[in-house]
Amino acid sequence: MLPREASSMPPPPNPAAYFPPPRVTLPSGLDILRTYSGAVIFLEILFGTIVWILVASTHVPLPLLQGWVMFVAVTSWFLSIVFLCVFLFGYANRIAVNWNQTDFLFHGATFVFYFGAFLLQAATTSLHHFPRKFNSTTQEKILDDHEYNISIAASV
Repeated sequence: MLPREASSMPPPPNPAAYFPPPRVTLPSGLDILRTYSGAVIFLEILFGTIVWILVASTHVPLPLLQGWVMFVAVTSWFLSIVFLCVFLFGYANRIAVNWNQTDFLFHGATFVFYFGAFLLQAATTSLHHFPRKFNSTTQEKILDDHEYNISIAASV
């Protein structure tokens, strides 16, 4: 029989050794613009600005639908700029977050919101030929031809 101090079982491992802090594999500074993630963030900012301008330049026939499109465009534009600034100014190295997972989740959520906004903008565009007032004798369309073209560009 072994004495109590000399047990045959090793001591339990330190849990901190099995969960190291996450590594940042995305570069900081201007090098972020050379990665796919940086290019996608840049494109989100660029196309978000274009959608924002195009939707704002039309007459808004369906405020509920196009209001959500504007909300998505403005919010995603702002969050993309903040996300890009985190890497440009090196804050990613100071914040202990799994940046690879955060980057994936950010782009995934942005895709879902932009796809929903695309569907709503396309639905607004598809109502081009319907009259604005159903009880009116004049046949004024919801979108005139110029606004229809702008709405198509915003949908794309």
